[in-house]
Amino acid sequence: MKSIDVKGSLREAVGKTTAKLLRKENEVPCVLYGQGENVHFHISEKAFKKLVYTPDAYLVNIDIDGKIYQSIIRDVQYHPVSDKVIHADFYHVLEDSPLWTMLPVRIVGSSVGVIKGGRLVQKMRKIKIKGIAKNLPEDITIDITTLDIGKSIKIKDLAIENIELLDPLNAVVVLIKTARGVQTDEAGEEGEGEEAAAEGGDAPAEEKAAE
Repeated sequence: MKSIDVKGSLREAVGKTTAKLLRKENEVPCVLYGQGENVHFHISEKAFKKLVYTPDAYLVNIDIDGKIYQSIIRDVQYHPVSDKVIHADFYHVLEDSPLWTMLPVRIVGSSVGVIKGGRLVQKMRKIKIKGIAKNLPEDITIDITTLDIGKSIKIKDLAIENIELLDPLNAVVVLIKTARGVQTDEAGEEGEGEEAAAEGGDAPAEEKAAE
């Protein structure tokens, strides 16, 4: 899993008034929890551009007044009008303790169904997983090369070493839909059968006359 370093500072006071003052200075009030007493701190608003406005998932190494905490983002609150980050919760990660997080889905390969004219539909952009931080991959890579029209890949079809998948087993991650005017191989075979039957039917009137 990718990691990123950010620098923060302890909050001298906790409360709405202090939080408003921090936001006016383009600082975001934050809290780190998960291992004992919560740590209240603030981070520059600019730091969140790399943390939340991206499809990637990160282990965040927070330097709070010289002390490093490895963490992941648990929750982010946005301003209802400006959409600016106004608060964030981080979960303190221990090296050998399992944690849950969301990993992005990366699609690779050229689907045979898409080549035939089908349409690729990605139903899940991220998958909820559980594992030890050092074992977490950067993403969940799914090869769709053999995926045909009408077929799908579900959570139960995935297997990742040292990782537990937490989403429902029947949840569809990606599928190939039939595009309008496109037939599957089975449909094509049925069509050919119908044409053959038609060809084997009564001959045209001209041929009968000739006979």
